[in-house]
Amino acid sequence: MSFRGFQKSVVRAPQQFKAKFNIGEHSKDPVFIDAERRFNELEVETKRLHDESKKYFDAINGMLNHQIEFSKAIAEIYKPISGRMSDPDSIEVQGNPEGIRACEEYEAVVKDLQESLKPELEMIDSRVIRPANELLDVLKVIRKTATKREHKKLDFDRRSATLKKLQDKKEKSAKDEKALWKAESELEQATQEFNYFNDLLKEELPKLFILERQFIKPLFQSFYYMQLNIFYTLHEKMQHCDIGYFDLTLDVEEAFITKRADIQEQTEQLSIVRFKTSGQKKPPKYGNKPPAIEASTRPQGLLTAGPSSTPSLASAKYGEQSQSDVAENPPPPYSASATAMKSPMSPPLGGPKSPGLAALAAGKPKPPPPKPKPSRLSGAPPVETATALYDYSAQAEGDISFRAGDVIEIITKTKNENEWWIGKCHGKQGQFPGNYVRVG
Repeated sequence: MSFRGFQKSVVRAPQQFKAKFNIGEHSKDPVFIDAERRFNELEVETKRLHDESKKYFDAINGMLNHQIEFSKAIAEIYKPISGRMSDPDSIEVQGNPEGIRACEEYEAVVKDLQESLKPELEMIDSRVIRPANELLDVLKVIRKTATKREHKKLDFDRRSATLKKLQDKKEKSAKDEKALWKAESELEQATQEFNYFNDLLKEELPKLFILERQFIKPLFQSFYYMQLNIFYTLHEKMQHCDIGYFDLTLDVEEAFITKRADIQEQTEQLSIVRFKTSGQKKPPKYGNKPPAIEASTRPQGLLTAGPSSTPSLASAKYGEQSQSDVAENPPPPYSASATAMKSPMSPPLGGPKSPGLAALAAGKPKPPPPKPKPSRLSGAPPVETATALYDYSAQAEGDISFRAGDVIEIITKTKNENEWWIGKCHGKQGQFPGNYVRVG
């Protein structure tokens, strides 16, 4: 904006404020108001036509480019990684040549499709996007004319208010008469300028609306038929796409499950997927794998579970066992005879036994167990315990070791079973993973 334009804006600001809040008298032309409303709608819809056709053009190109990049990414995954430091089997060359070949064939099909659609996409750009852009340029020029007409209306209303104020003054001095003559001259000039732009727009805008209808109709028809050609080309090319690596006679889900085979089970057996992050102490990153990891059941399914997956395993939480697993693989029962200490008064286990005493002892019924002795702490709350589900070996200082079936006295635990708890087992106190035990 130039300095002169800035000065005019400052002068028009009071009148613009009055017009915005409907203060005082303002010029209104119903014919122009209706034409301006239709012009605003035309401006909005033309902008939408341009933007949406551009989005469609970019979407088709983007879809084909993404398909090519997707094929390249899958081919890179299929390529053998032997010889790299991260490959434990660097001597054996492993790969999927059939999958790589299928990716290359698919990439060739998409590139051929891209070349086939290139003329149609260029027609959308030349027959829809560019004409809409040119129409927007024309509307911008008309918008400037409408803005100038609004400025002239503000000047006309301002001059009219000034003249009326001077005319309503009862006693006029010579200075007032001079100001009245100047106001009349300025109002006449403002009236001519306002009428020029107002009549111009009222006369030309209806013609623009007629031309706009004649412009939009062939534009819409061209866009419609070009879309049909694109859809038809896509259908024909992909319908005759025959890559032997894919069995198109099978259902999509069935073909996926067949190709997947037991990969999901093999992946879930990796020990790297068995630990979850928490705020407590973590096992060491390096060293031999603890036996608890090898003996534990697999965690929640990492891949999309199919009919071949076991529902109980796919839906079980990490570190828990389902009822069927507990029934099939119960923990070893606790045996009192295996841990009881020998009494000093009993005869040695390997010593000779009297046949008469043995027969007498076999025929005599066993006495009932004695009643438990009353404890002076019987009024205290019971100690919370947990039963070990798996074997666990201490991985760091401060951990405790236990075997499946051991009873652990819980000292401190959290609500999250995937964190580390503090307990006591075999007379030693320390930390242990909460998902290795079952409370109660």
